[in-house]
Amino acid sequence: MRVVCVGLATVDLVQRVDRLPGPDDKAEALSAEVAAGGPATNAALTAAALGAEVTLVTAVGAHPLGDLIRADLAAHDVTLLDAAPDTPEPPPVSAVTVLDATGQRTIVSRNARGVAVAVPSALAETLTTADAVLADGHHPALALAAARSGRPLVLDAGTWRPVFADLLPHAAVAACSAAFHPPGDLDTVSGLRALGAHHGAITRGPEPVAWWSGGDSGELEVPPVAAIDTAGAGDAFHGALTVAIARGAELTEALRYAIGVAGIRVQHRGPRTWLTALR
Repeated sequence: MRVVCVGLATVDLVQRVDRLPGPDDKAEALSAEVAAGGPATNAALTAAALGAEVTLVTAVGAHPLGDLIRADLAAHDVTLLDAAPDTPEPPPVSAVTVLDATGQRTIVSRNARGVAVAVPSALAETLTTADAVLADGHHPALALAAARSGRPLVLDAGTWRPVFADLLPHAAVAACSAAFHPPGDLDTVSGLRALGAHHGAITRGPEPVAWWSGGDSGELEVPPVAAIDTAGAGDAFHGALTVAIARGAELTEALRYAIGVAGIRVQHRGPRTWLTALR
């Protein structure tokens, strides 16, 4: 089973705190970890831990900080296809702060703003062998190539990006967060349908996942768990959803599988220790 994830890779500095500092304030971290991050990257790591053969297509570059991303991916059996291997600019860096008492997280990141990459020649062959593809829209040219490959596409729609207007008609599943709002006055589902999304879901943290497929719709309960770290939970959901789609699962079956994996994620501290619970 082969999965290709296309999108953002960052260097994440993840710190746990017992309180969030206010303006002109300081807080001492209870712990600190450095790991590769970004929606597509976290989804790729999840898919690999679930047994898929995974390629991540992103832009890392030649800056020394990129070595942190490469090492983390290699340690977790994710193959990297770097669309910008020679760029001297550092990859994006994200500051992730997790509140120890609740597991809630805050993130500051520049993402891929202002970064334009070309589609590598190796991408076409990589996509040809994929059983499913995930795109997060952070590198539009790469996302469009993935969407037009004809492979089942899981679209990770965290927040609206203009490229989604071109991606949504290709999506086997448009998986949106509650913060995702397409342009216009329509509600989220109606807006997505108008843009060509025929099948999709909206996650709302511990609240039920809303889904639609053609003329059908409904909600799936999220089993209650004791959440101690919600950082990357949505990305884990999307990675698991892509694995389920690659296996041929129908929509609600795939969503239930993804809900279960995200539930495992939030019960473990840190960006990587939880992956061992998937094996």
